[in-house]
Amino acid sequence: MTTGELTNMRDAGAGLGTLTVVRQERSLGAARDLEFGIELLTQAKTGRIGPTLRLYRPKPTVAFGQRDARLPGFDAAAQACRDQGFEPLVRKAGGRAAAYHEGTLVVDHVEPHADAIAGSKSRFAFFGELLAVALRSAGVQAAVGEIPGEYCPGEFSVHGLDPRDAAHRVKLIGTAQRVVAGGWLFSSVIVVENSAPIRRVLTDSYEALGLDWDPATAGAVNDLVPGLDVKAIEEALLGTYAGQASLRFAEFGSYAGRDGEA
Repeated sequence: MTTGELTNMRDAGAGLGTLTVVRQERSLGAARDLEFGIELLTQAKTGRIGPTLRLYRPKPTVAFGQRDARLPGFDAAAQACRDQGFEPLVRKAGGRAAAYHEGTLVVDHVEPHADAIAGSKSRFAFFGELLAVALRSAGVQAAVGEIPGEYCPGEFSVHGLDPRDAAHRVKLIGTAQRVVAGGWLFSSVIVVENSAPIRRVLTDSYEALGLDWDPATAGAVNDLVPGLDVKAIEEALLGTYAGQASLRFAEFGSYAGRDGEA
């Protein structure tokens, strides 16, 4: 499927007008980065900002789901993260533990919407395909769908095919969504570089939590297409978005200076 063949953004409850792109050049710290996405959602639902796309490279983080935090092994899992230089956090969105670091690109798309709940399922389908199209435009054999044994499993995960082994699929992108009255936040984590630390910390975390998964399913874009880096994937993503909406760019400081609350 090409960019032009993507289902229209309107079907996903997303605007077709202008989308403001905000590049956050430096991490605010693991916890603050996570909180800031929620603050942008608050700004969107109250009409202080319009459709906005925030891009950043995070500090090493393991974002646990609410269910993870209630398991008896959670404290041990959190300590395993700290031992490997990852900060353990509990996110407000659902799902299981996901790990990311400076070799990943986090994409937060926020929009005001009067009936945000209505399009939640179509949003997962649309953005999953949009992200897969972006990876394919960079030369990755990418598709949407859960693969057996993946971490933080989801119907609309984006995976890549190993060109050296057609039977080997690796998860490259996990997505999550937060919907509130008046707006939505769709967050995606694209693992681009340096997958080994992510496999290690997830192996120890999932073992402590008593959850099964297959470490062979965790990988990065440049495991499949050597030479690709975060900048190249960011450009591919923005090129794909440009086929769906008119993009304008704003300084991160103009957003970071606004007050917001979850």
